[in-house]
Amino acid sequence: MRLQLHRDRLTLVTYAQLGIFGYWIYGFGPVVPLLRDEQGTSRAVASLHGSALAVAALVGGALSPWLVRRFGRQRVIWAGTAGLAVGVLALWAARPFAATMAAVFVAATAGSLLVNGVVATLSGHHGPAGAAAISEANAVAAGVGTVSPLIVGGAVTAGFGWRPGLAAMVLAVAAVALVGWLSRDALSTVAVPGSDGGGGTGRLPWPYWLAWTSMVVTGSVEVCLNLWAGDELRGHADVSPGVATAAVSAIVGGMFLGRLVGVRLLLYFAPLRVLLVALAVSALGFTIFWLATTAWLAIAGLLVCGLGNSLHYPLAVSLAVEHSGGQPDLAAARSAYAMAVGFGLAPLALGWTADRVGTHRAFLLVYLLLAVAAVVVWRLMRVPAPVVIEPARR
Repeated sequence: MRLQLHRDRLTLVTYAQLGIFGYWIYGFGPVVPLLRDEQGTSRAVASLHGSALAVAALVGGALSPWLVRRFGRQRVIWAGTAGLAVGVLALWAARPFAATMAAVFVAATAGSLLVNGVVATLSGHHGPAGAAAISEANAVAAGVGTVSPLIVGGAVTAGFGWRPGLAAMVLAVAAVALVGWLSRDALSTVAVPGSDGGGGTGRLPWPYWLAWTSMVVTGSVEVCLNLWAGDELRGHADVSPGVATAAVSAIVGGMFLGRLVGVRLLLYFAPLRVLLVALAVSALGFTIFWLATTAWLAIAGLLVCGLGNSLHYPLAVSLAVEHSGGQPDLAAARSAYAMAVGFGLAPLALGWTADRVGTHRAFLLVYLLLAVAAVVVWRLMRVPAPVVIEPARR
Protein backbone atom coordinates (compact mmCIF):
# COMPACT_ATOMS: atom_id res chain seq x y z
CA MET A 1 0.00 0.00 0.00
CA ARG A 2 1.32 3.42 -0.93
CA LEU A 3 1.38 5.96 1.89
CA GLN A 4 0.48 9.63 1.39
CA LEU A 5 2.67 12.52 2.53
CA HIS A 6 0.74 15.75 3.15
CA ARG A 7 2.98 18.84 2.99
CA ASP A 8 1.00 21.48 4.87
CA ARG A 9 2.28 24.79 6.20
CA LEU A 10 3.59 23.35 9.45
CA THR A 11 5.54 20.73 7.50
CA LEU A 12 7.12 23.29 5.17
CA VAL A 13 8.14 25.66 7.96
CA THR A 14 9.61 22.72 9.88
CA TYR A 15 11.56 21.69 6.79
CA ALA A 16 12.99 25.21 6.56
CA GLN A 17 14.07 25.14 10.21
CA LEU A 18 15.91 21.89 9.68
CA GLY A 19 17.46 23.40 6.54
CA ILE A 20 19.03 26.09 8.73
CA PHE A 21 20.57 23.41 10.90
CA GLY A 22 21.84 21.71 7.74
CA TYR A 23 23.67 24.86 6.68
CA TRP A 24 25.36 25.02 10.08
CA ILE A 25 26.36 21.39 10.55
CA TYR A 26 27.53 20.76 6.98
CA GLY A 27 29.26 24.12 6.79
CA PHE A 28 31.09 23.69 10.07
CA GLY A 29 32.54 20.24 9.32
CA PRO A 30 34.96 21.45 6.61
CA VAL A 31 35.93 24.39 8.85
CA VAL A 32 37.61 22.13 11.45
CA PRO A 33 40.82 21.51 9.43
CA LEU A 34 40.96 25.27 8.75
CA LEU A 35 40.65 25.97 12.47
CA ARG A 36 43.50 23.52 13.06
CA ASP A 37 45.68 25.50 10.64
CA GLU A 38 44.59 28.81 12.16
CA GLN A 39 45.13 27.78 15.78
CA GLY A 40 48.18 25.59 15.19
CA THR A 41 46.79 22.53 16.96
CA SER A 42 47.05 18.80 16.31
CA ARG A 43 44.30 16.83 14.61
CA ALA A 44 43.31 15.29 17.94
CA VAL A 45 42.93 18.71 19.56
CA ALA A 46 41.02 20.09 16.58
CA SER A 47 38.71 17.07 16.83
CA LEU A 48 37.63 18.33 20.24
CA HIS A 49 35.33 20.67 18.34
CA GLY A 50 33.48 17.47 17.42
CA SER A 51 33.44 16.61 21.11
CA ALA A 52 31.85 20.00 21.79
CA LEU A 53 29.10 18.99 19.36
CA ALA A 54 28.72 15.77 21.34
CA VAL A 55 28.49 17.42 24.76
CA ALA A 56 26.01 19.92 23.36
CA ALA A 57 23.86 17.07 22.04
CA LEU A 58 23.86 15.53 25.52
CA VAL A 59 22.82 18.81 27.09
CA GLY A 60 20.16 19.42 24.45
CA GLY A 61 18.85 15.89 24.82
CA ALA A 62 18.59 16.27 28.58
CA LEU A 63 16.85 19.65 28.38
CA SER A 64 14.45 18.94 25.50
CA PRO A 65 11.75 16.89 27.31
CA TRP A 66 11.61 19.33 30.23
CA LEU A 67 11.55 22.40 27.99
CA VAL A 68 8.81 20.91 25.78
CA ARG A 69 6.66 20.15 28.84
CA ARG A 70 7.26 23.64 30.22
CA PHE A 71 6.98 25.79 27.09
CA GLY A 72 5.59 23.60 24.28
CA ARG A 73 7.40 22.07 21.35
CA GLN A 74 7.07 24.93 18.87
CA ARG A 75 8.49 27.53 21.26
CA VAL A 76 11.45 25.26 21.94
CA ILE A 77 12.09 24.78 18.22
CA TRP A 78 12.06 28.53 17.60
CA ALA A 79 14.32 29.16 20.60
CA GLY A 80 16.74 26.59 19.20
CA THR A 81 16.67 28.32 15.82
CA ALA A 82 17.50 31.68 17.39
CA GLY A 83 20.19 30.19 19.64
CA LEU A 84 21.87 28.62 16.63
CA ALA A 85 22.22 32.05 15.03
CA VAL A 86 23.69 33.46 18.25
CA GLY A 87 26.26 30.65 18.42
CA VAL A 88 27.37 31.17 14.81
CA LEU A 89 27.81 34.90 15.37
CA ALA A 90 29.90 34.10 18.46
CA LEU A 91 32.03 31.75 16.35
CA TRP A 92 32.63 34.60 13.89
CA ALA A 93 34.12 36.68 16.71
CA ALA A 94 36.05 33.84 18.37
CA ARG A 95 39.76 33.31 17.80
CA PRO A 96 41.36 31.31 20.68
CA PHE A 97 40.66 27.60 20.96
CA ALA A 98 38.60 27.95 24.14
CA ALA A 99 36.44 30.64 22.55
CA THR A 100 35.71 28.62 19.41
CA MET A 101 34.87 25.60 21.57
CA ALA A 102 32.40 27.67 23.61
CA ALA A 103 30.77 29.13 20.49
CA VAL A 104 30.40 25.68 18.94
CA PHE A 105 28.84 24.42 22.17
CA VAL A 106 26.23 27.20 22.18
CA ALA A 107 25.33 26.69 18.52
CA ALA A 108 25.19 22.91 18.82
CA THR A 109 23.07 22.93 21.99
CA ALA A 110 20.53 25.18 20.28
CA GLY A 111 20.69 23.00 17.18
CA SER A 112 20.01 19.91 19.26
CA LEU A 113 16.82 21.48 20.64
CA LEU A 114 15.77 22.37 17.10
CA VAL A 115 16.41 18.90 15.65
CA ASN A 116 14.74 17.04 18.53
CA GLY A 117 11.61 19.14 18.14
CA VAL A 118 11.53 18.76 14.36
CA VAL A 119 11.81 14.96 14.53
CA ALA A 120 9.03 14.65 17.11
CA THR A 121 6.80 17.09 15.21
CA LEU A 122 7.12 15.36 11.84
CA SER A 123 6.75 11.87 13.29
CA GLY A 124 3.59 12.76 15.21
CA HIS A 125 2.10 14.93 12.49
CA HIS A 126 2.51 12.42 9.66
CA GLY A 127 1.93 9.09 11.41
CA PRO A 128 2.80 6.11 9.16
CA ALA A 129 4.40 8.50 6.66
CA GLY A 130 6.63 9.94 9.38
CA ALA A 131 9.78 8.21 8.09
CA ALA A 132 9.20 9.70 4.63
CA ALA A 133 8.58 13.17 6.11
CA ILE A 134 11.74 12.98 8.22
CA SER A 135 13.71 11.81 5.19
CA GLU A 136 12.37 14.68 3.08
CA ALA A 137 13.14 17.19 5.83
CA ASN A 138 16.69 15.87 5.96
CA ALA A 139 16.82 16.13 2.16
CA VAL A 140 16.10 19.82 2.56
CA ALA A 141 18.83 20.05 5.21
CA ALA A 142 21.27 18.26 2.92
CA GLY A 143 20.27 20.41 -0.06
CA VAL A 144 20.98 23.55 1.92
CA GLY A 145 24.08 21.90 3.34
CA THR A 146 25.38 21.27 -0.18
CA VAL A 147 25.60 25.01 -0.67
CA SER A 148 27.26 25.66 2.68
CA PRO A 149 30.74 24.14 2.04
CA LEU A 150 30.75 25.73 -1.41
CA ILE A 151 30.13 29.16 0.09
CA VAL A 152 32.66 28.62 2.86
CA GLY A 153 35.24 27.21 0.44
CA GLY A 154 34.58 30.04 -2.00
CA ALA A 155 35.12 32.61 0.74
CA VAL A 156 38.40 30.92 1.67
CA THR A 157 39.59 30.85 -1.95
CA ALA A 158 38.63 34.54 -2.38
CA GLY A 159 40.74 35.45 0.65
CA PHE A 160 37.90 36.37 3.01
CA GLY A 161 38.35 33.37 5.30
CA TRP A 162 35.65 30.91 6.35
CA ARG A 163 33.76 33.12 8.81
CA PRO A 164 31.62 35.20 6.40
CA GLY A 165 30.52 32.06 4.53
CA LEU A 166 29.39 30.24 7.66
CA ALA A 167 27.72 33.32 9.18
CA ALA A 168 25.54 33.77 6.08
CA MET A 169 23.24 31.32 7.86
CA VAL A 170 22.04 34.12 10.12
CA LEU A 171 20.25 35.73 7.16
CA ALA A 172 18.34 32.48 6.59
CA VAL A 173 17.32 32.44 10.26
CA ALA A 174 15.89 35.93 9.92
CA ALA A 175 13.97 34.99 6.75
CA VAL A 176 12.44 31.82 8.25
CA ALA A 177 11.57 33.65 11.46
CA LEU A 178 9.70 36.25 9.42
CA VAL A 179 7.75 33.56 7.56
CA GLY A 180 6.96 31.81 10.85
CA TRP A 181 5.75 35.05 12.42
CA LEU A 182 3.51 35.85 9.46
CA SER A 183 2.14 32.26 9.54
CA ARG A 184 1.71 32.05 13.32
CA ASP A 185 -2.10 31.96 13.23
CA ALA A 186 -2.17 29.13 10.67
CA LEU A 187 0.49 27.14 12.50
CA SER A 188 -1.29 27.43 15.83
CA THR A 189 -4.40 25.68 14.45
CA VAL A 190 -2.54 22.49 13.48
CA ALA A 191 -2.90 19.59 15.92
CA VAL A 192 0.32 17.64 16.50
CA PRO A 193 0.02 14.52 18.69
CA GLY A 194 2.21 14.69 21.79
CA SER A 195 3.26 18.30 21.23
CA ASP A 196 2.95 18.99 24.95
CA GLY A 197 5.62 16.38 25.69
CA GLY A 198 3.26 14.28 27.77
CA GLY A 199 2.39 10.63 27.56
CA GLY A 200 4.43 7.51 28.02
CA THR A 201 6.02 5.93 31.08
CA GLY A 202 9.44 7.56 30.83
CA ARG A 203 11.02 4.16 30.04
CA LEU A 204 11.85 3.30 26.47
CA PRO A 205 11.40 -0.28 25.15
CA TRP A 206 14.49 -2.34 24.32
CA PRO A 207 13.91 -2.25 20.52
CA TYR A 208 14.29 1.51 20.80
CA TRP A 209 17.86 0.98 22.00
CA LEU A 210 18.69 -1.09 18.93
CA ALA A 211 17.66 1.85 16.75
CA TRP A 212 19.61 4.10 19.13
CA THR A 213 22.75 2.00 18.64
CA SER A 214 22.41 2.24 14.87
CA MET A 215 22.38 6.03 15.25
CA VAL A 216 25.62 5.91 17.25
CA VAL A 217 27.59 4.04 14.59
CA THR A 218 26.07 5.66 11.49
CA GLY A 219 26.41 9.09 13.08
CA SER A 220 30.06 8.27 13.68
CA VAL A 221 30.52 7.52 9.98
CA GLU A 222 28.91 10.78 8.94
CA VAL A 223 30.82 13.02 11.33
CA CYS A 224 34.19 11.38 10.55
CA LEU A 225 33.68 12.07 6.85
CA ASN A 226 32.37 15.60 7.39
CA LEU A 227 35.27 16.56 9.63
CA TRP A 228 38.20 14.75 8.00
CA ALA A 229 37.36 14.03 4.36
CA GLY A 230 38.89 17.37 3.44
CA ASP A 231 42.11 16.46 5.23
CA GLU A 232 42.21 13.11 3.42
CA LEU A 233 41.71 14.86 0.07
CA ARG A 234 44.60 17.20 0.85
CA GLY A 235 46.94 14.42 1.92
CA HIS A 236 46.01 11.50 -0.35
CA ALA A 237 44.57 13.15 -3.48
CA ASP A 238 46.79 16.27 -3.35
CA VAL A 239 44.15 19.01 -3.62
CA SER A 240 44.36 22.57 -2.28
CA PRO A 241 42.76 23.55 1.07
CA GLY A 242 40.04 25.65 -0.60
CA VAL A 243 39.09 22.92 -3.07
CA ALA A 244 39.19 20.26 -0.33
CA THR A 245 36.82 22.33 1.80
CA ALA A 246 34.38 22.85 -1.06
CA ALA A 247 34.66 19.19 -2.16
CA VAL A 248 32.92 18.07 1.03
CA SER A 249 29.80 19.32 -0.75
CA ALA A 250 29.99 16.08 -2.75
CA ILE A 251 28.99 14.16 0.39
CA VAL A 252 26.16 16.54 1.13
CA GLY A 253 25.07 16.60 -2.49
CA GLY A 254 24.87 12.82 -2.46
CA MET A 255 22.85 13.00 0.75
CA PHE A 256 20.46 15.46 -0.84
CA LEU A 257 19.87 13.23 -3.85
CA GLY A 258 19.66 10.10 -1.70
CA ARG A 259 17.04 11.59 0.57
CA LEU A 260 14.92 12.73 -2.34
CA VAL A 261 14.97 9.19 -3.70
CA GLY A 262 14.49 7.84 -0.19
CA VAL A 263 11.19 9.68 0.21
CA ARG A 264 9.81 7.69 -2.72
CA LEU A 265 11.31 4.39 -1.58
CA LEU A 266 9.90 4.76 1.93
CA LEU A 267 6.37 5.15 0.61
CA TYR A 268 6.67 1.62 -0.86
CA PHE A 269 9.34 -0.36 1.05
CA ALA A 270 10.00 -1.17 4.72
CA PRO A 271 12.47 1.30 6.34
CA LEU A 272 14.78 -1.44 7.66
CA ARG A 273 15.32 -2.97 4.22
CA VAL A 274 16.03 0.45 2.76
CA LEU A 275 18.52 1.11 5.58
CA LEU A 276 20.46 -2.08 4.85
CA VAL A 277 20.79 -1.11 1.19
CA ALA A 278 21.91 2.37 2.23
CA LEU A 279 24.69 0.90 4.39
CA ALA A 280 25.94 -1.15 1.43
CA VAL A 281 25.99 1.92 -0.82
CA SER A 282 27.97 3.82 1.84
CA ALA A 283 30.56 1.04 1.95
CA LEU A 284 30.91 1.11 -1.85
CA GLY A 285 31.32 4.88 -1.97
CA PHE A 286 33.82 4.92 0.87
CA THR A 287 35.90 2.25 -0.89
CA ILE A 288 36.11 4.40 -4.01
CA PHE A 289 37.06 7.45 -1.95
CA TRP A 290 39.65 5.63 0.15
CA LEU A 291 41.42 3.99 -2.80
CA ALA A 292 41.38 7.02 -5.11
CA THR A 293 44.56 9.01 -5.65
CA THR A 294 43.05 11.55 -8.05
CA ALA A 295 40.74 14.34 -6.97
CA TRP A 296 37.85 13.60 -9.37
CA LEU A 297 37.62 9.92 -8.41
CA ALA A 298 37.88 10.65 -4.67
CA ILE A 299 35.12 13.25 -4.96
CA ALA A 300 32.99 10.78 -6.94
CA GLY A 301 33.45 8.30 -4.10
CA LEU A 302 32.29 10.94 -1.62
CA LEU A 303 29.19 11.51 -3.75
CA VAL A 304 28.32 7.79 -3.72
CA CYS A 305 29.07 7.62 -0.01
CA GLY A 306 26.70 10.53 0.52
CA LEU A 307 23.96 8.66 -1.34
CA GLY A 308 24.22 5.85 1.20
CA ASN A 309 24.72 8.08 4.23
CA SER A 310 21.64 10.08 3.27
CA LEU A 311 19.21 7.63 4.85
CA HIS A 312 21.18 6.55 7.91
CA TYR A 313 19.97 9.22 10.33
CA PRO A 314 16.42 9.80 9.00
CA LEU A 315 15.63 6.08 9.10
CA ALA A 316 17.35 5.37 12.41
CA VAL A 317 15.66 8.25 14.22
CA SER A 318 12.24 7.48 12.71
CA LEU A 319 12.64 3.85 13.80
CA ALA A 320 13.61 5.04 17.26
CA VAL A 321 10.47 7.18 17.54
CA GLU A 322 8.38 4.33 16.10
CA HIS A 323 9.68 1.97 18.81
CA SER A 324 9.36 4.53 21.63
CA GLY A 325 6.07 3.29 23.07
CA GLY A 326 4.25 6.53 22.24
CA GLN A 327 6.92 8.88 23.66
CA PRO A 328 8.17 10.88 20.64
CA ASP A 329 9.79 13.77 22.51
CA LEU A 330 11.61 11.50 24.94
CA ALA A 331 12.72 9.27 22.06
CA ALA A 332 14.02 12.23 20.05
CA ALA A 333 15.81 13.64 23.09
CA ARG A 334 17.52 10.33 23.91
CA SER A 335 18.42 10.01 20.25
CA ALA A 336 20.51 13.14 20.72
CA TYR A 337 22.60 11.12 23.18
CA ALA A 338 23.35 8.65 20.40
CA MET A 339 24.58 11.41 18.16
CA ALA A 340 26.59 12.80 21.08
CA VAL A 341 28.39 9.49 21.57
CA GLY A 342 29.14 9.20 17.86
CA PHE A 343 30.12 12.83 17.40
CA GLY A 344 32.23 12.83 20.55
CA LEU A 345 34.18 9.60 20.33
CA ALA A 346 34.57 8.75 16.64
CA PRO A 347 36.23 11.98 15.40
CA LEU A 348 38.50 12.02 18.44
CA ALA A 349 39.47 8.38 17.87
CA LEU A 350 40.07 9.00 14.19
CA GLY A 351 42.05 12.19 14.85
CA TRP A 352 44.17 10.54 17.55
CA THR A 353 44.88 7.58 15.26
CA ALA A 354 45.59 9.86 12.29
CA ASP A 355 48.23 11.72 14.30
CA ARG A 356 50.05 8.39 14.65
CA VAL A 357 49.46 6.45 11.43
CA GLY A 358 48.08 9.11 9.08
CA THR A 359 44.55 10.03 8.06
CA HIS A 360 44.45 7.47 5.25
CA ARG A 361 44.93 4.41 7.47
CA ALA A 362 42.87 5.85 10.30
CA PHE A 363 39.87 6.11 7.97
CA LEU A 364 39.61 2.30 7.94
CA LEU A 365 37.57 2.81 11.12
CA VAL A 366 34.63 3.60 8.82
CA TYR A 367 34.43 -0.02 7.63
CA LEU A 368 34.11 -1.27 11.19
CA LEU A 369 31.37 1.23 11.96
CA LEU A 370 29.35 0.25 8.88
CA ALA A 371 29.65 -3.45 9.75
CA VAL A 372 28.36 -2.86 13.28
CA ALA A 373 25.43 -0.86 11.88
CA ALA A 374 24.49 -3.69 9.52
CA VAL A 375 24.46 -6.23 12.37
CA VAL A 376 22.25 -3.98 14.52
CA VAL A 377 19.78 -3.34 11.68
CA TRP A 378 19.59 -7.07 10.92
CA ARG A 379 18.71 -7.70 14.58
CA LEU A 380 16.05 -5.00 14.56
CA MET A 381 14.45 -6.63 11.52
CA ARG A 382 13.60 -9.59 13.74
CA VAL A 383 11.59 -7.41 16.14
CA PRO A 384 7.80 -7.16 15.51
CA ALA A 385 6.89 -3.73 14.18
CA PRO A 386 4.76 -1.59 16.53
CA VAL A 387 1.31 -0.43 15.46
CA VAL A 388 1.34 3.14 14.14
CA ILE A 389 -1.97 5.01 14.29
CA GLU A 390 -2.84 7.46 11.54
CA PRO A 391 -3.21 10.93 13.12
CA ALA A 392 -6.49 12.75 12.83
CA ARG A 393 -6.43 15.81 10.56
CA ARG A 394 -8.41 19.00 10.69
